[in-house]
Amino acid sequence: MRTVAEKVDLTVQWLREQVESANMSGLLVGVSGGIDSAVVAGLIKRAFPDHSLGVIMPCSSNPKDREDAMLVVNGFNLEHIELALTEPHALLLQSINEKLKAKNAFRDEVSKLNDGNLRARLRMSTLYAVAGHYRYLVVGTDNAAEVYTGYFTKYGDGGVDLLPITHLKKSEVYEWGKYLGVPQEVLDRAPSAGLWENQTDESEMGTTYAMIDALLDGEEIPEKDRQIIERLHRISEHKRTMPPAPPKF
Repeated sequence: MRTVAEKVDLTVQWLREQVESANMSGLLVGVSGGIDSAVVAGLIKRAFPDHSLGVIMPCSSNPKDREDAMLVVNGFNLEHIELALTEPHALLLQSINEKLKAKNAFRDEVSKLNDGNLRARLRMSTLYAVAGHYRYLVVGTDNAAEVYTGYFTKYGDGGVDLLPITHLKKSEVYEWGKYLGVPQEVLDRAPSAGLWENQTDESEMGTTYAMIDALLDGEEIPEKDRQIIERLHRISEHKRTMPPAPPKF
């Protein structure tokens, strides 16, 4: 069995190969202050020390997110830029909601989720706008648990060029983080997509990453958690496939 160091080295080499085959110049990642983006930041810095970029995008975010994101980019000495998205997000959301209300189509019960998904998609659009100028590939941060349960925004954090940690269970992400030297404050914080105030991944999913990891390993878990996880997997199938198209008539 390969060590974490060997797996990291192979992943770094894979990242280099992907950039070369795409005839691009480097790699870019959105740095949120969470463990997943921190690990990816460490990987792209190793792959391309002089051609990697972290993008910090506050969007009505908790100030602690930016503080932790800065710990990550400074800790890895990763070149970075910061783009504040709070104002453009608010203007766009207000315009959408006003138009929907005028059509009597606004639904308060889905407004919170729509708000969060809009943030994720605005961030990804921003990343691609920046990446085009650098000729960098956009690197995603989704791990195995998130992919299996569909815990990502379609065409938001799920819309990327590369997914280097998609095979890692959440526990393995932490192992890689420790090996790469992710700041302890980031390792200790509760996982959150930062889509709204006080949001955490596990409270939103209704189960824990430990339970998802155990299921992915084929272990027995409580029936309540198994049903939650399998339901999330079932209803998010559309996120893991290309959009459906009719046959050629």
